[in-house]
Amino acid sequence: MNRYLADAPDGLSRRARYFVQVHGLRVEGPGVAQYRDRWLEFGIPESECDRVVAFEERWGGLVLPPAPTYDGGPRMLSPYVPEAEPSGGWWFEAGDQRTALPYSFMIGPRGEFGIHAERWVPLHASVEGWIESVALAHHAALCAKQITKVTGEDVDGIQLGRHEPVPEVEGLADGWWRGTDSLVAVYTGEAECFAGPGYRTAVVYSGLDDWGLHG
Repeated sequence: MNRYLADAPDGLSRRARYFVQVHGLRVEGPGVAQYRDRWLEFGIPESECDRVVAFEERWGGLVLPPAPTYDGGPRMLSPYVPEAEPSGGWWFEAGDQRTALPYSFMIGPRGEFGIHAERWVPLHASVEGWIESVALAHHAALCAKQITKVTGEDVDGIQLGRHEPVPEVEGLADGWWRGTDSLVAVYTGEAECFAGPGYRTAVVYSGLDDWGLHG
């Protein structure tokens, strides 16, 4: 298996580019373009085949350190055959799970990164948003003087009045907020997927200086 340092695609922040270049690996993927003609024979739209191939060209084979939630996220970004949903639209897998999980990591009809089990829950508006979130969690954990994790109803007690959303993570079910000396990550994807409010999780990284806040 050929492994080499990962190049960071355009469109990421400086912090995320550094994270990918220093901590990421790129593994040679299976080459989904070879299945394109077969997928067309199965009635999969050409535009969806092109979307999967484009995803692999940009992200395929990228291996990152584990995310702090969702049991680390995909083991490797590697797409699979597009699937139609009864409600309309097409999804495809973003990569296999690192551990046994009751949901799959998927790319949605508009390029969202999310999880799919009992229902589809987009976590971030793009793959870039997911990578930005993982990179920010790694950065904040290194810089914070204190890290506090809360779950369930306790998430409602976090005060975000003086915080602003971190735009680069393109948060949907999950999101990050930046305050004067802290970063707050709120994860609600599993709670929405399984209709279980107790699965909500928030992590507060406090005692950050300007570098810790922005990277």
